[in-house]
Amino acid sequence: MKAKAPSILSADLKITGSIVSDGEVQLDGSVEGDVRATDLTIGEEASIKGEVVAENVVIRGRVVGSVRARQVQLSATARVEGDVIHATLAIESGAFFDGLCKRSSDPLSDAKSSSASSSKPASQSSSASTPTSAASNTPPRAAASADKAVANDPFTSKS
Repeated sequence: MKAKAPSILSADLKITGSIVSDGEVQLDGSVEGDVRATDLTIGEEASIKGEVVAENVVIRGRVVGSVRARQVQLSATARVEGDVIHATLAIESGAFFDGLCKRSSDPLSDAKSSSASSSKPASQSSSASTPTSAASNTPPRAAASADKAVANDPFTSKS
């Protein structure tokens, strides 16, 4: 079978609405809506305001909204403002990420059931779903390993 060429949405393209593809998409323009694809590459100048759902996603540009993918890669130029649900996550140094990340063995099927779980009363919600400061919510054992990590951090000065 012949391999399909990726769909390329150029930098001068602005889309209001959702994009759905069963193949590979390279996005260099801007989208206000959800993007669903098998493989998705978001270019450095690209922006998405909406949910991203894909098997594999490489983010070099900006995403404002949630990201659900088996493999997520945030490049150094990435700017993500939203939650990331993933099986595998790689974040390069310099990437900006403001949100919660959650590992899931099947993040794509979780997308279908997330609306049902989000209707739970607040008393049943897990504390991981609400952003809190790491210092106030760190268990004692994790705090000890965090101190060890800081001690081994090459960026902290050792005077």
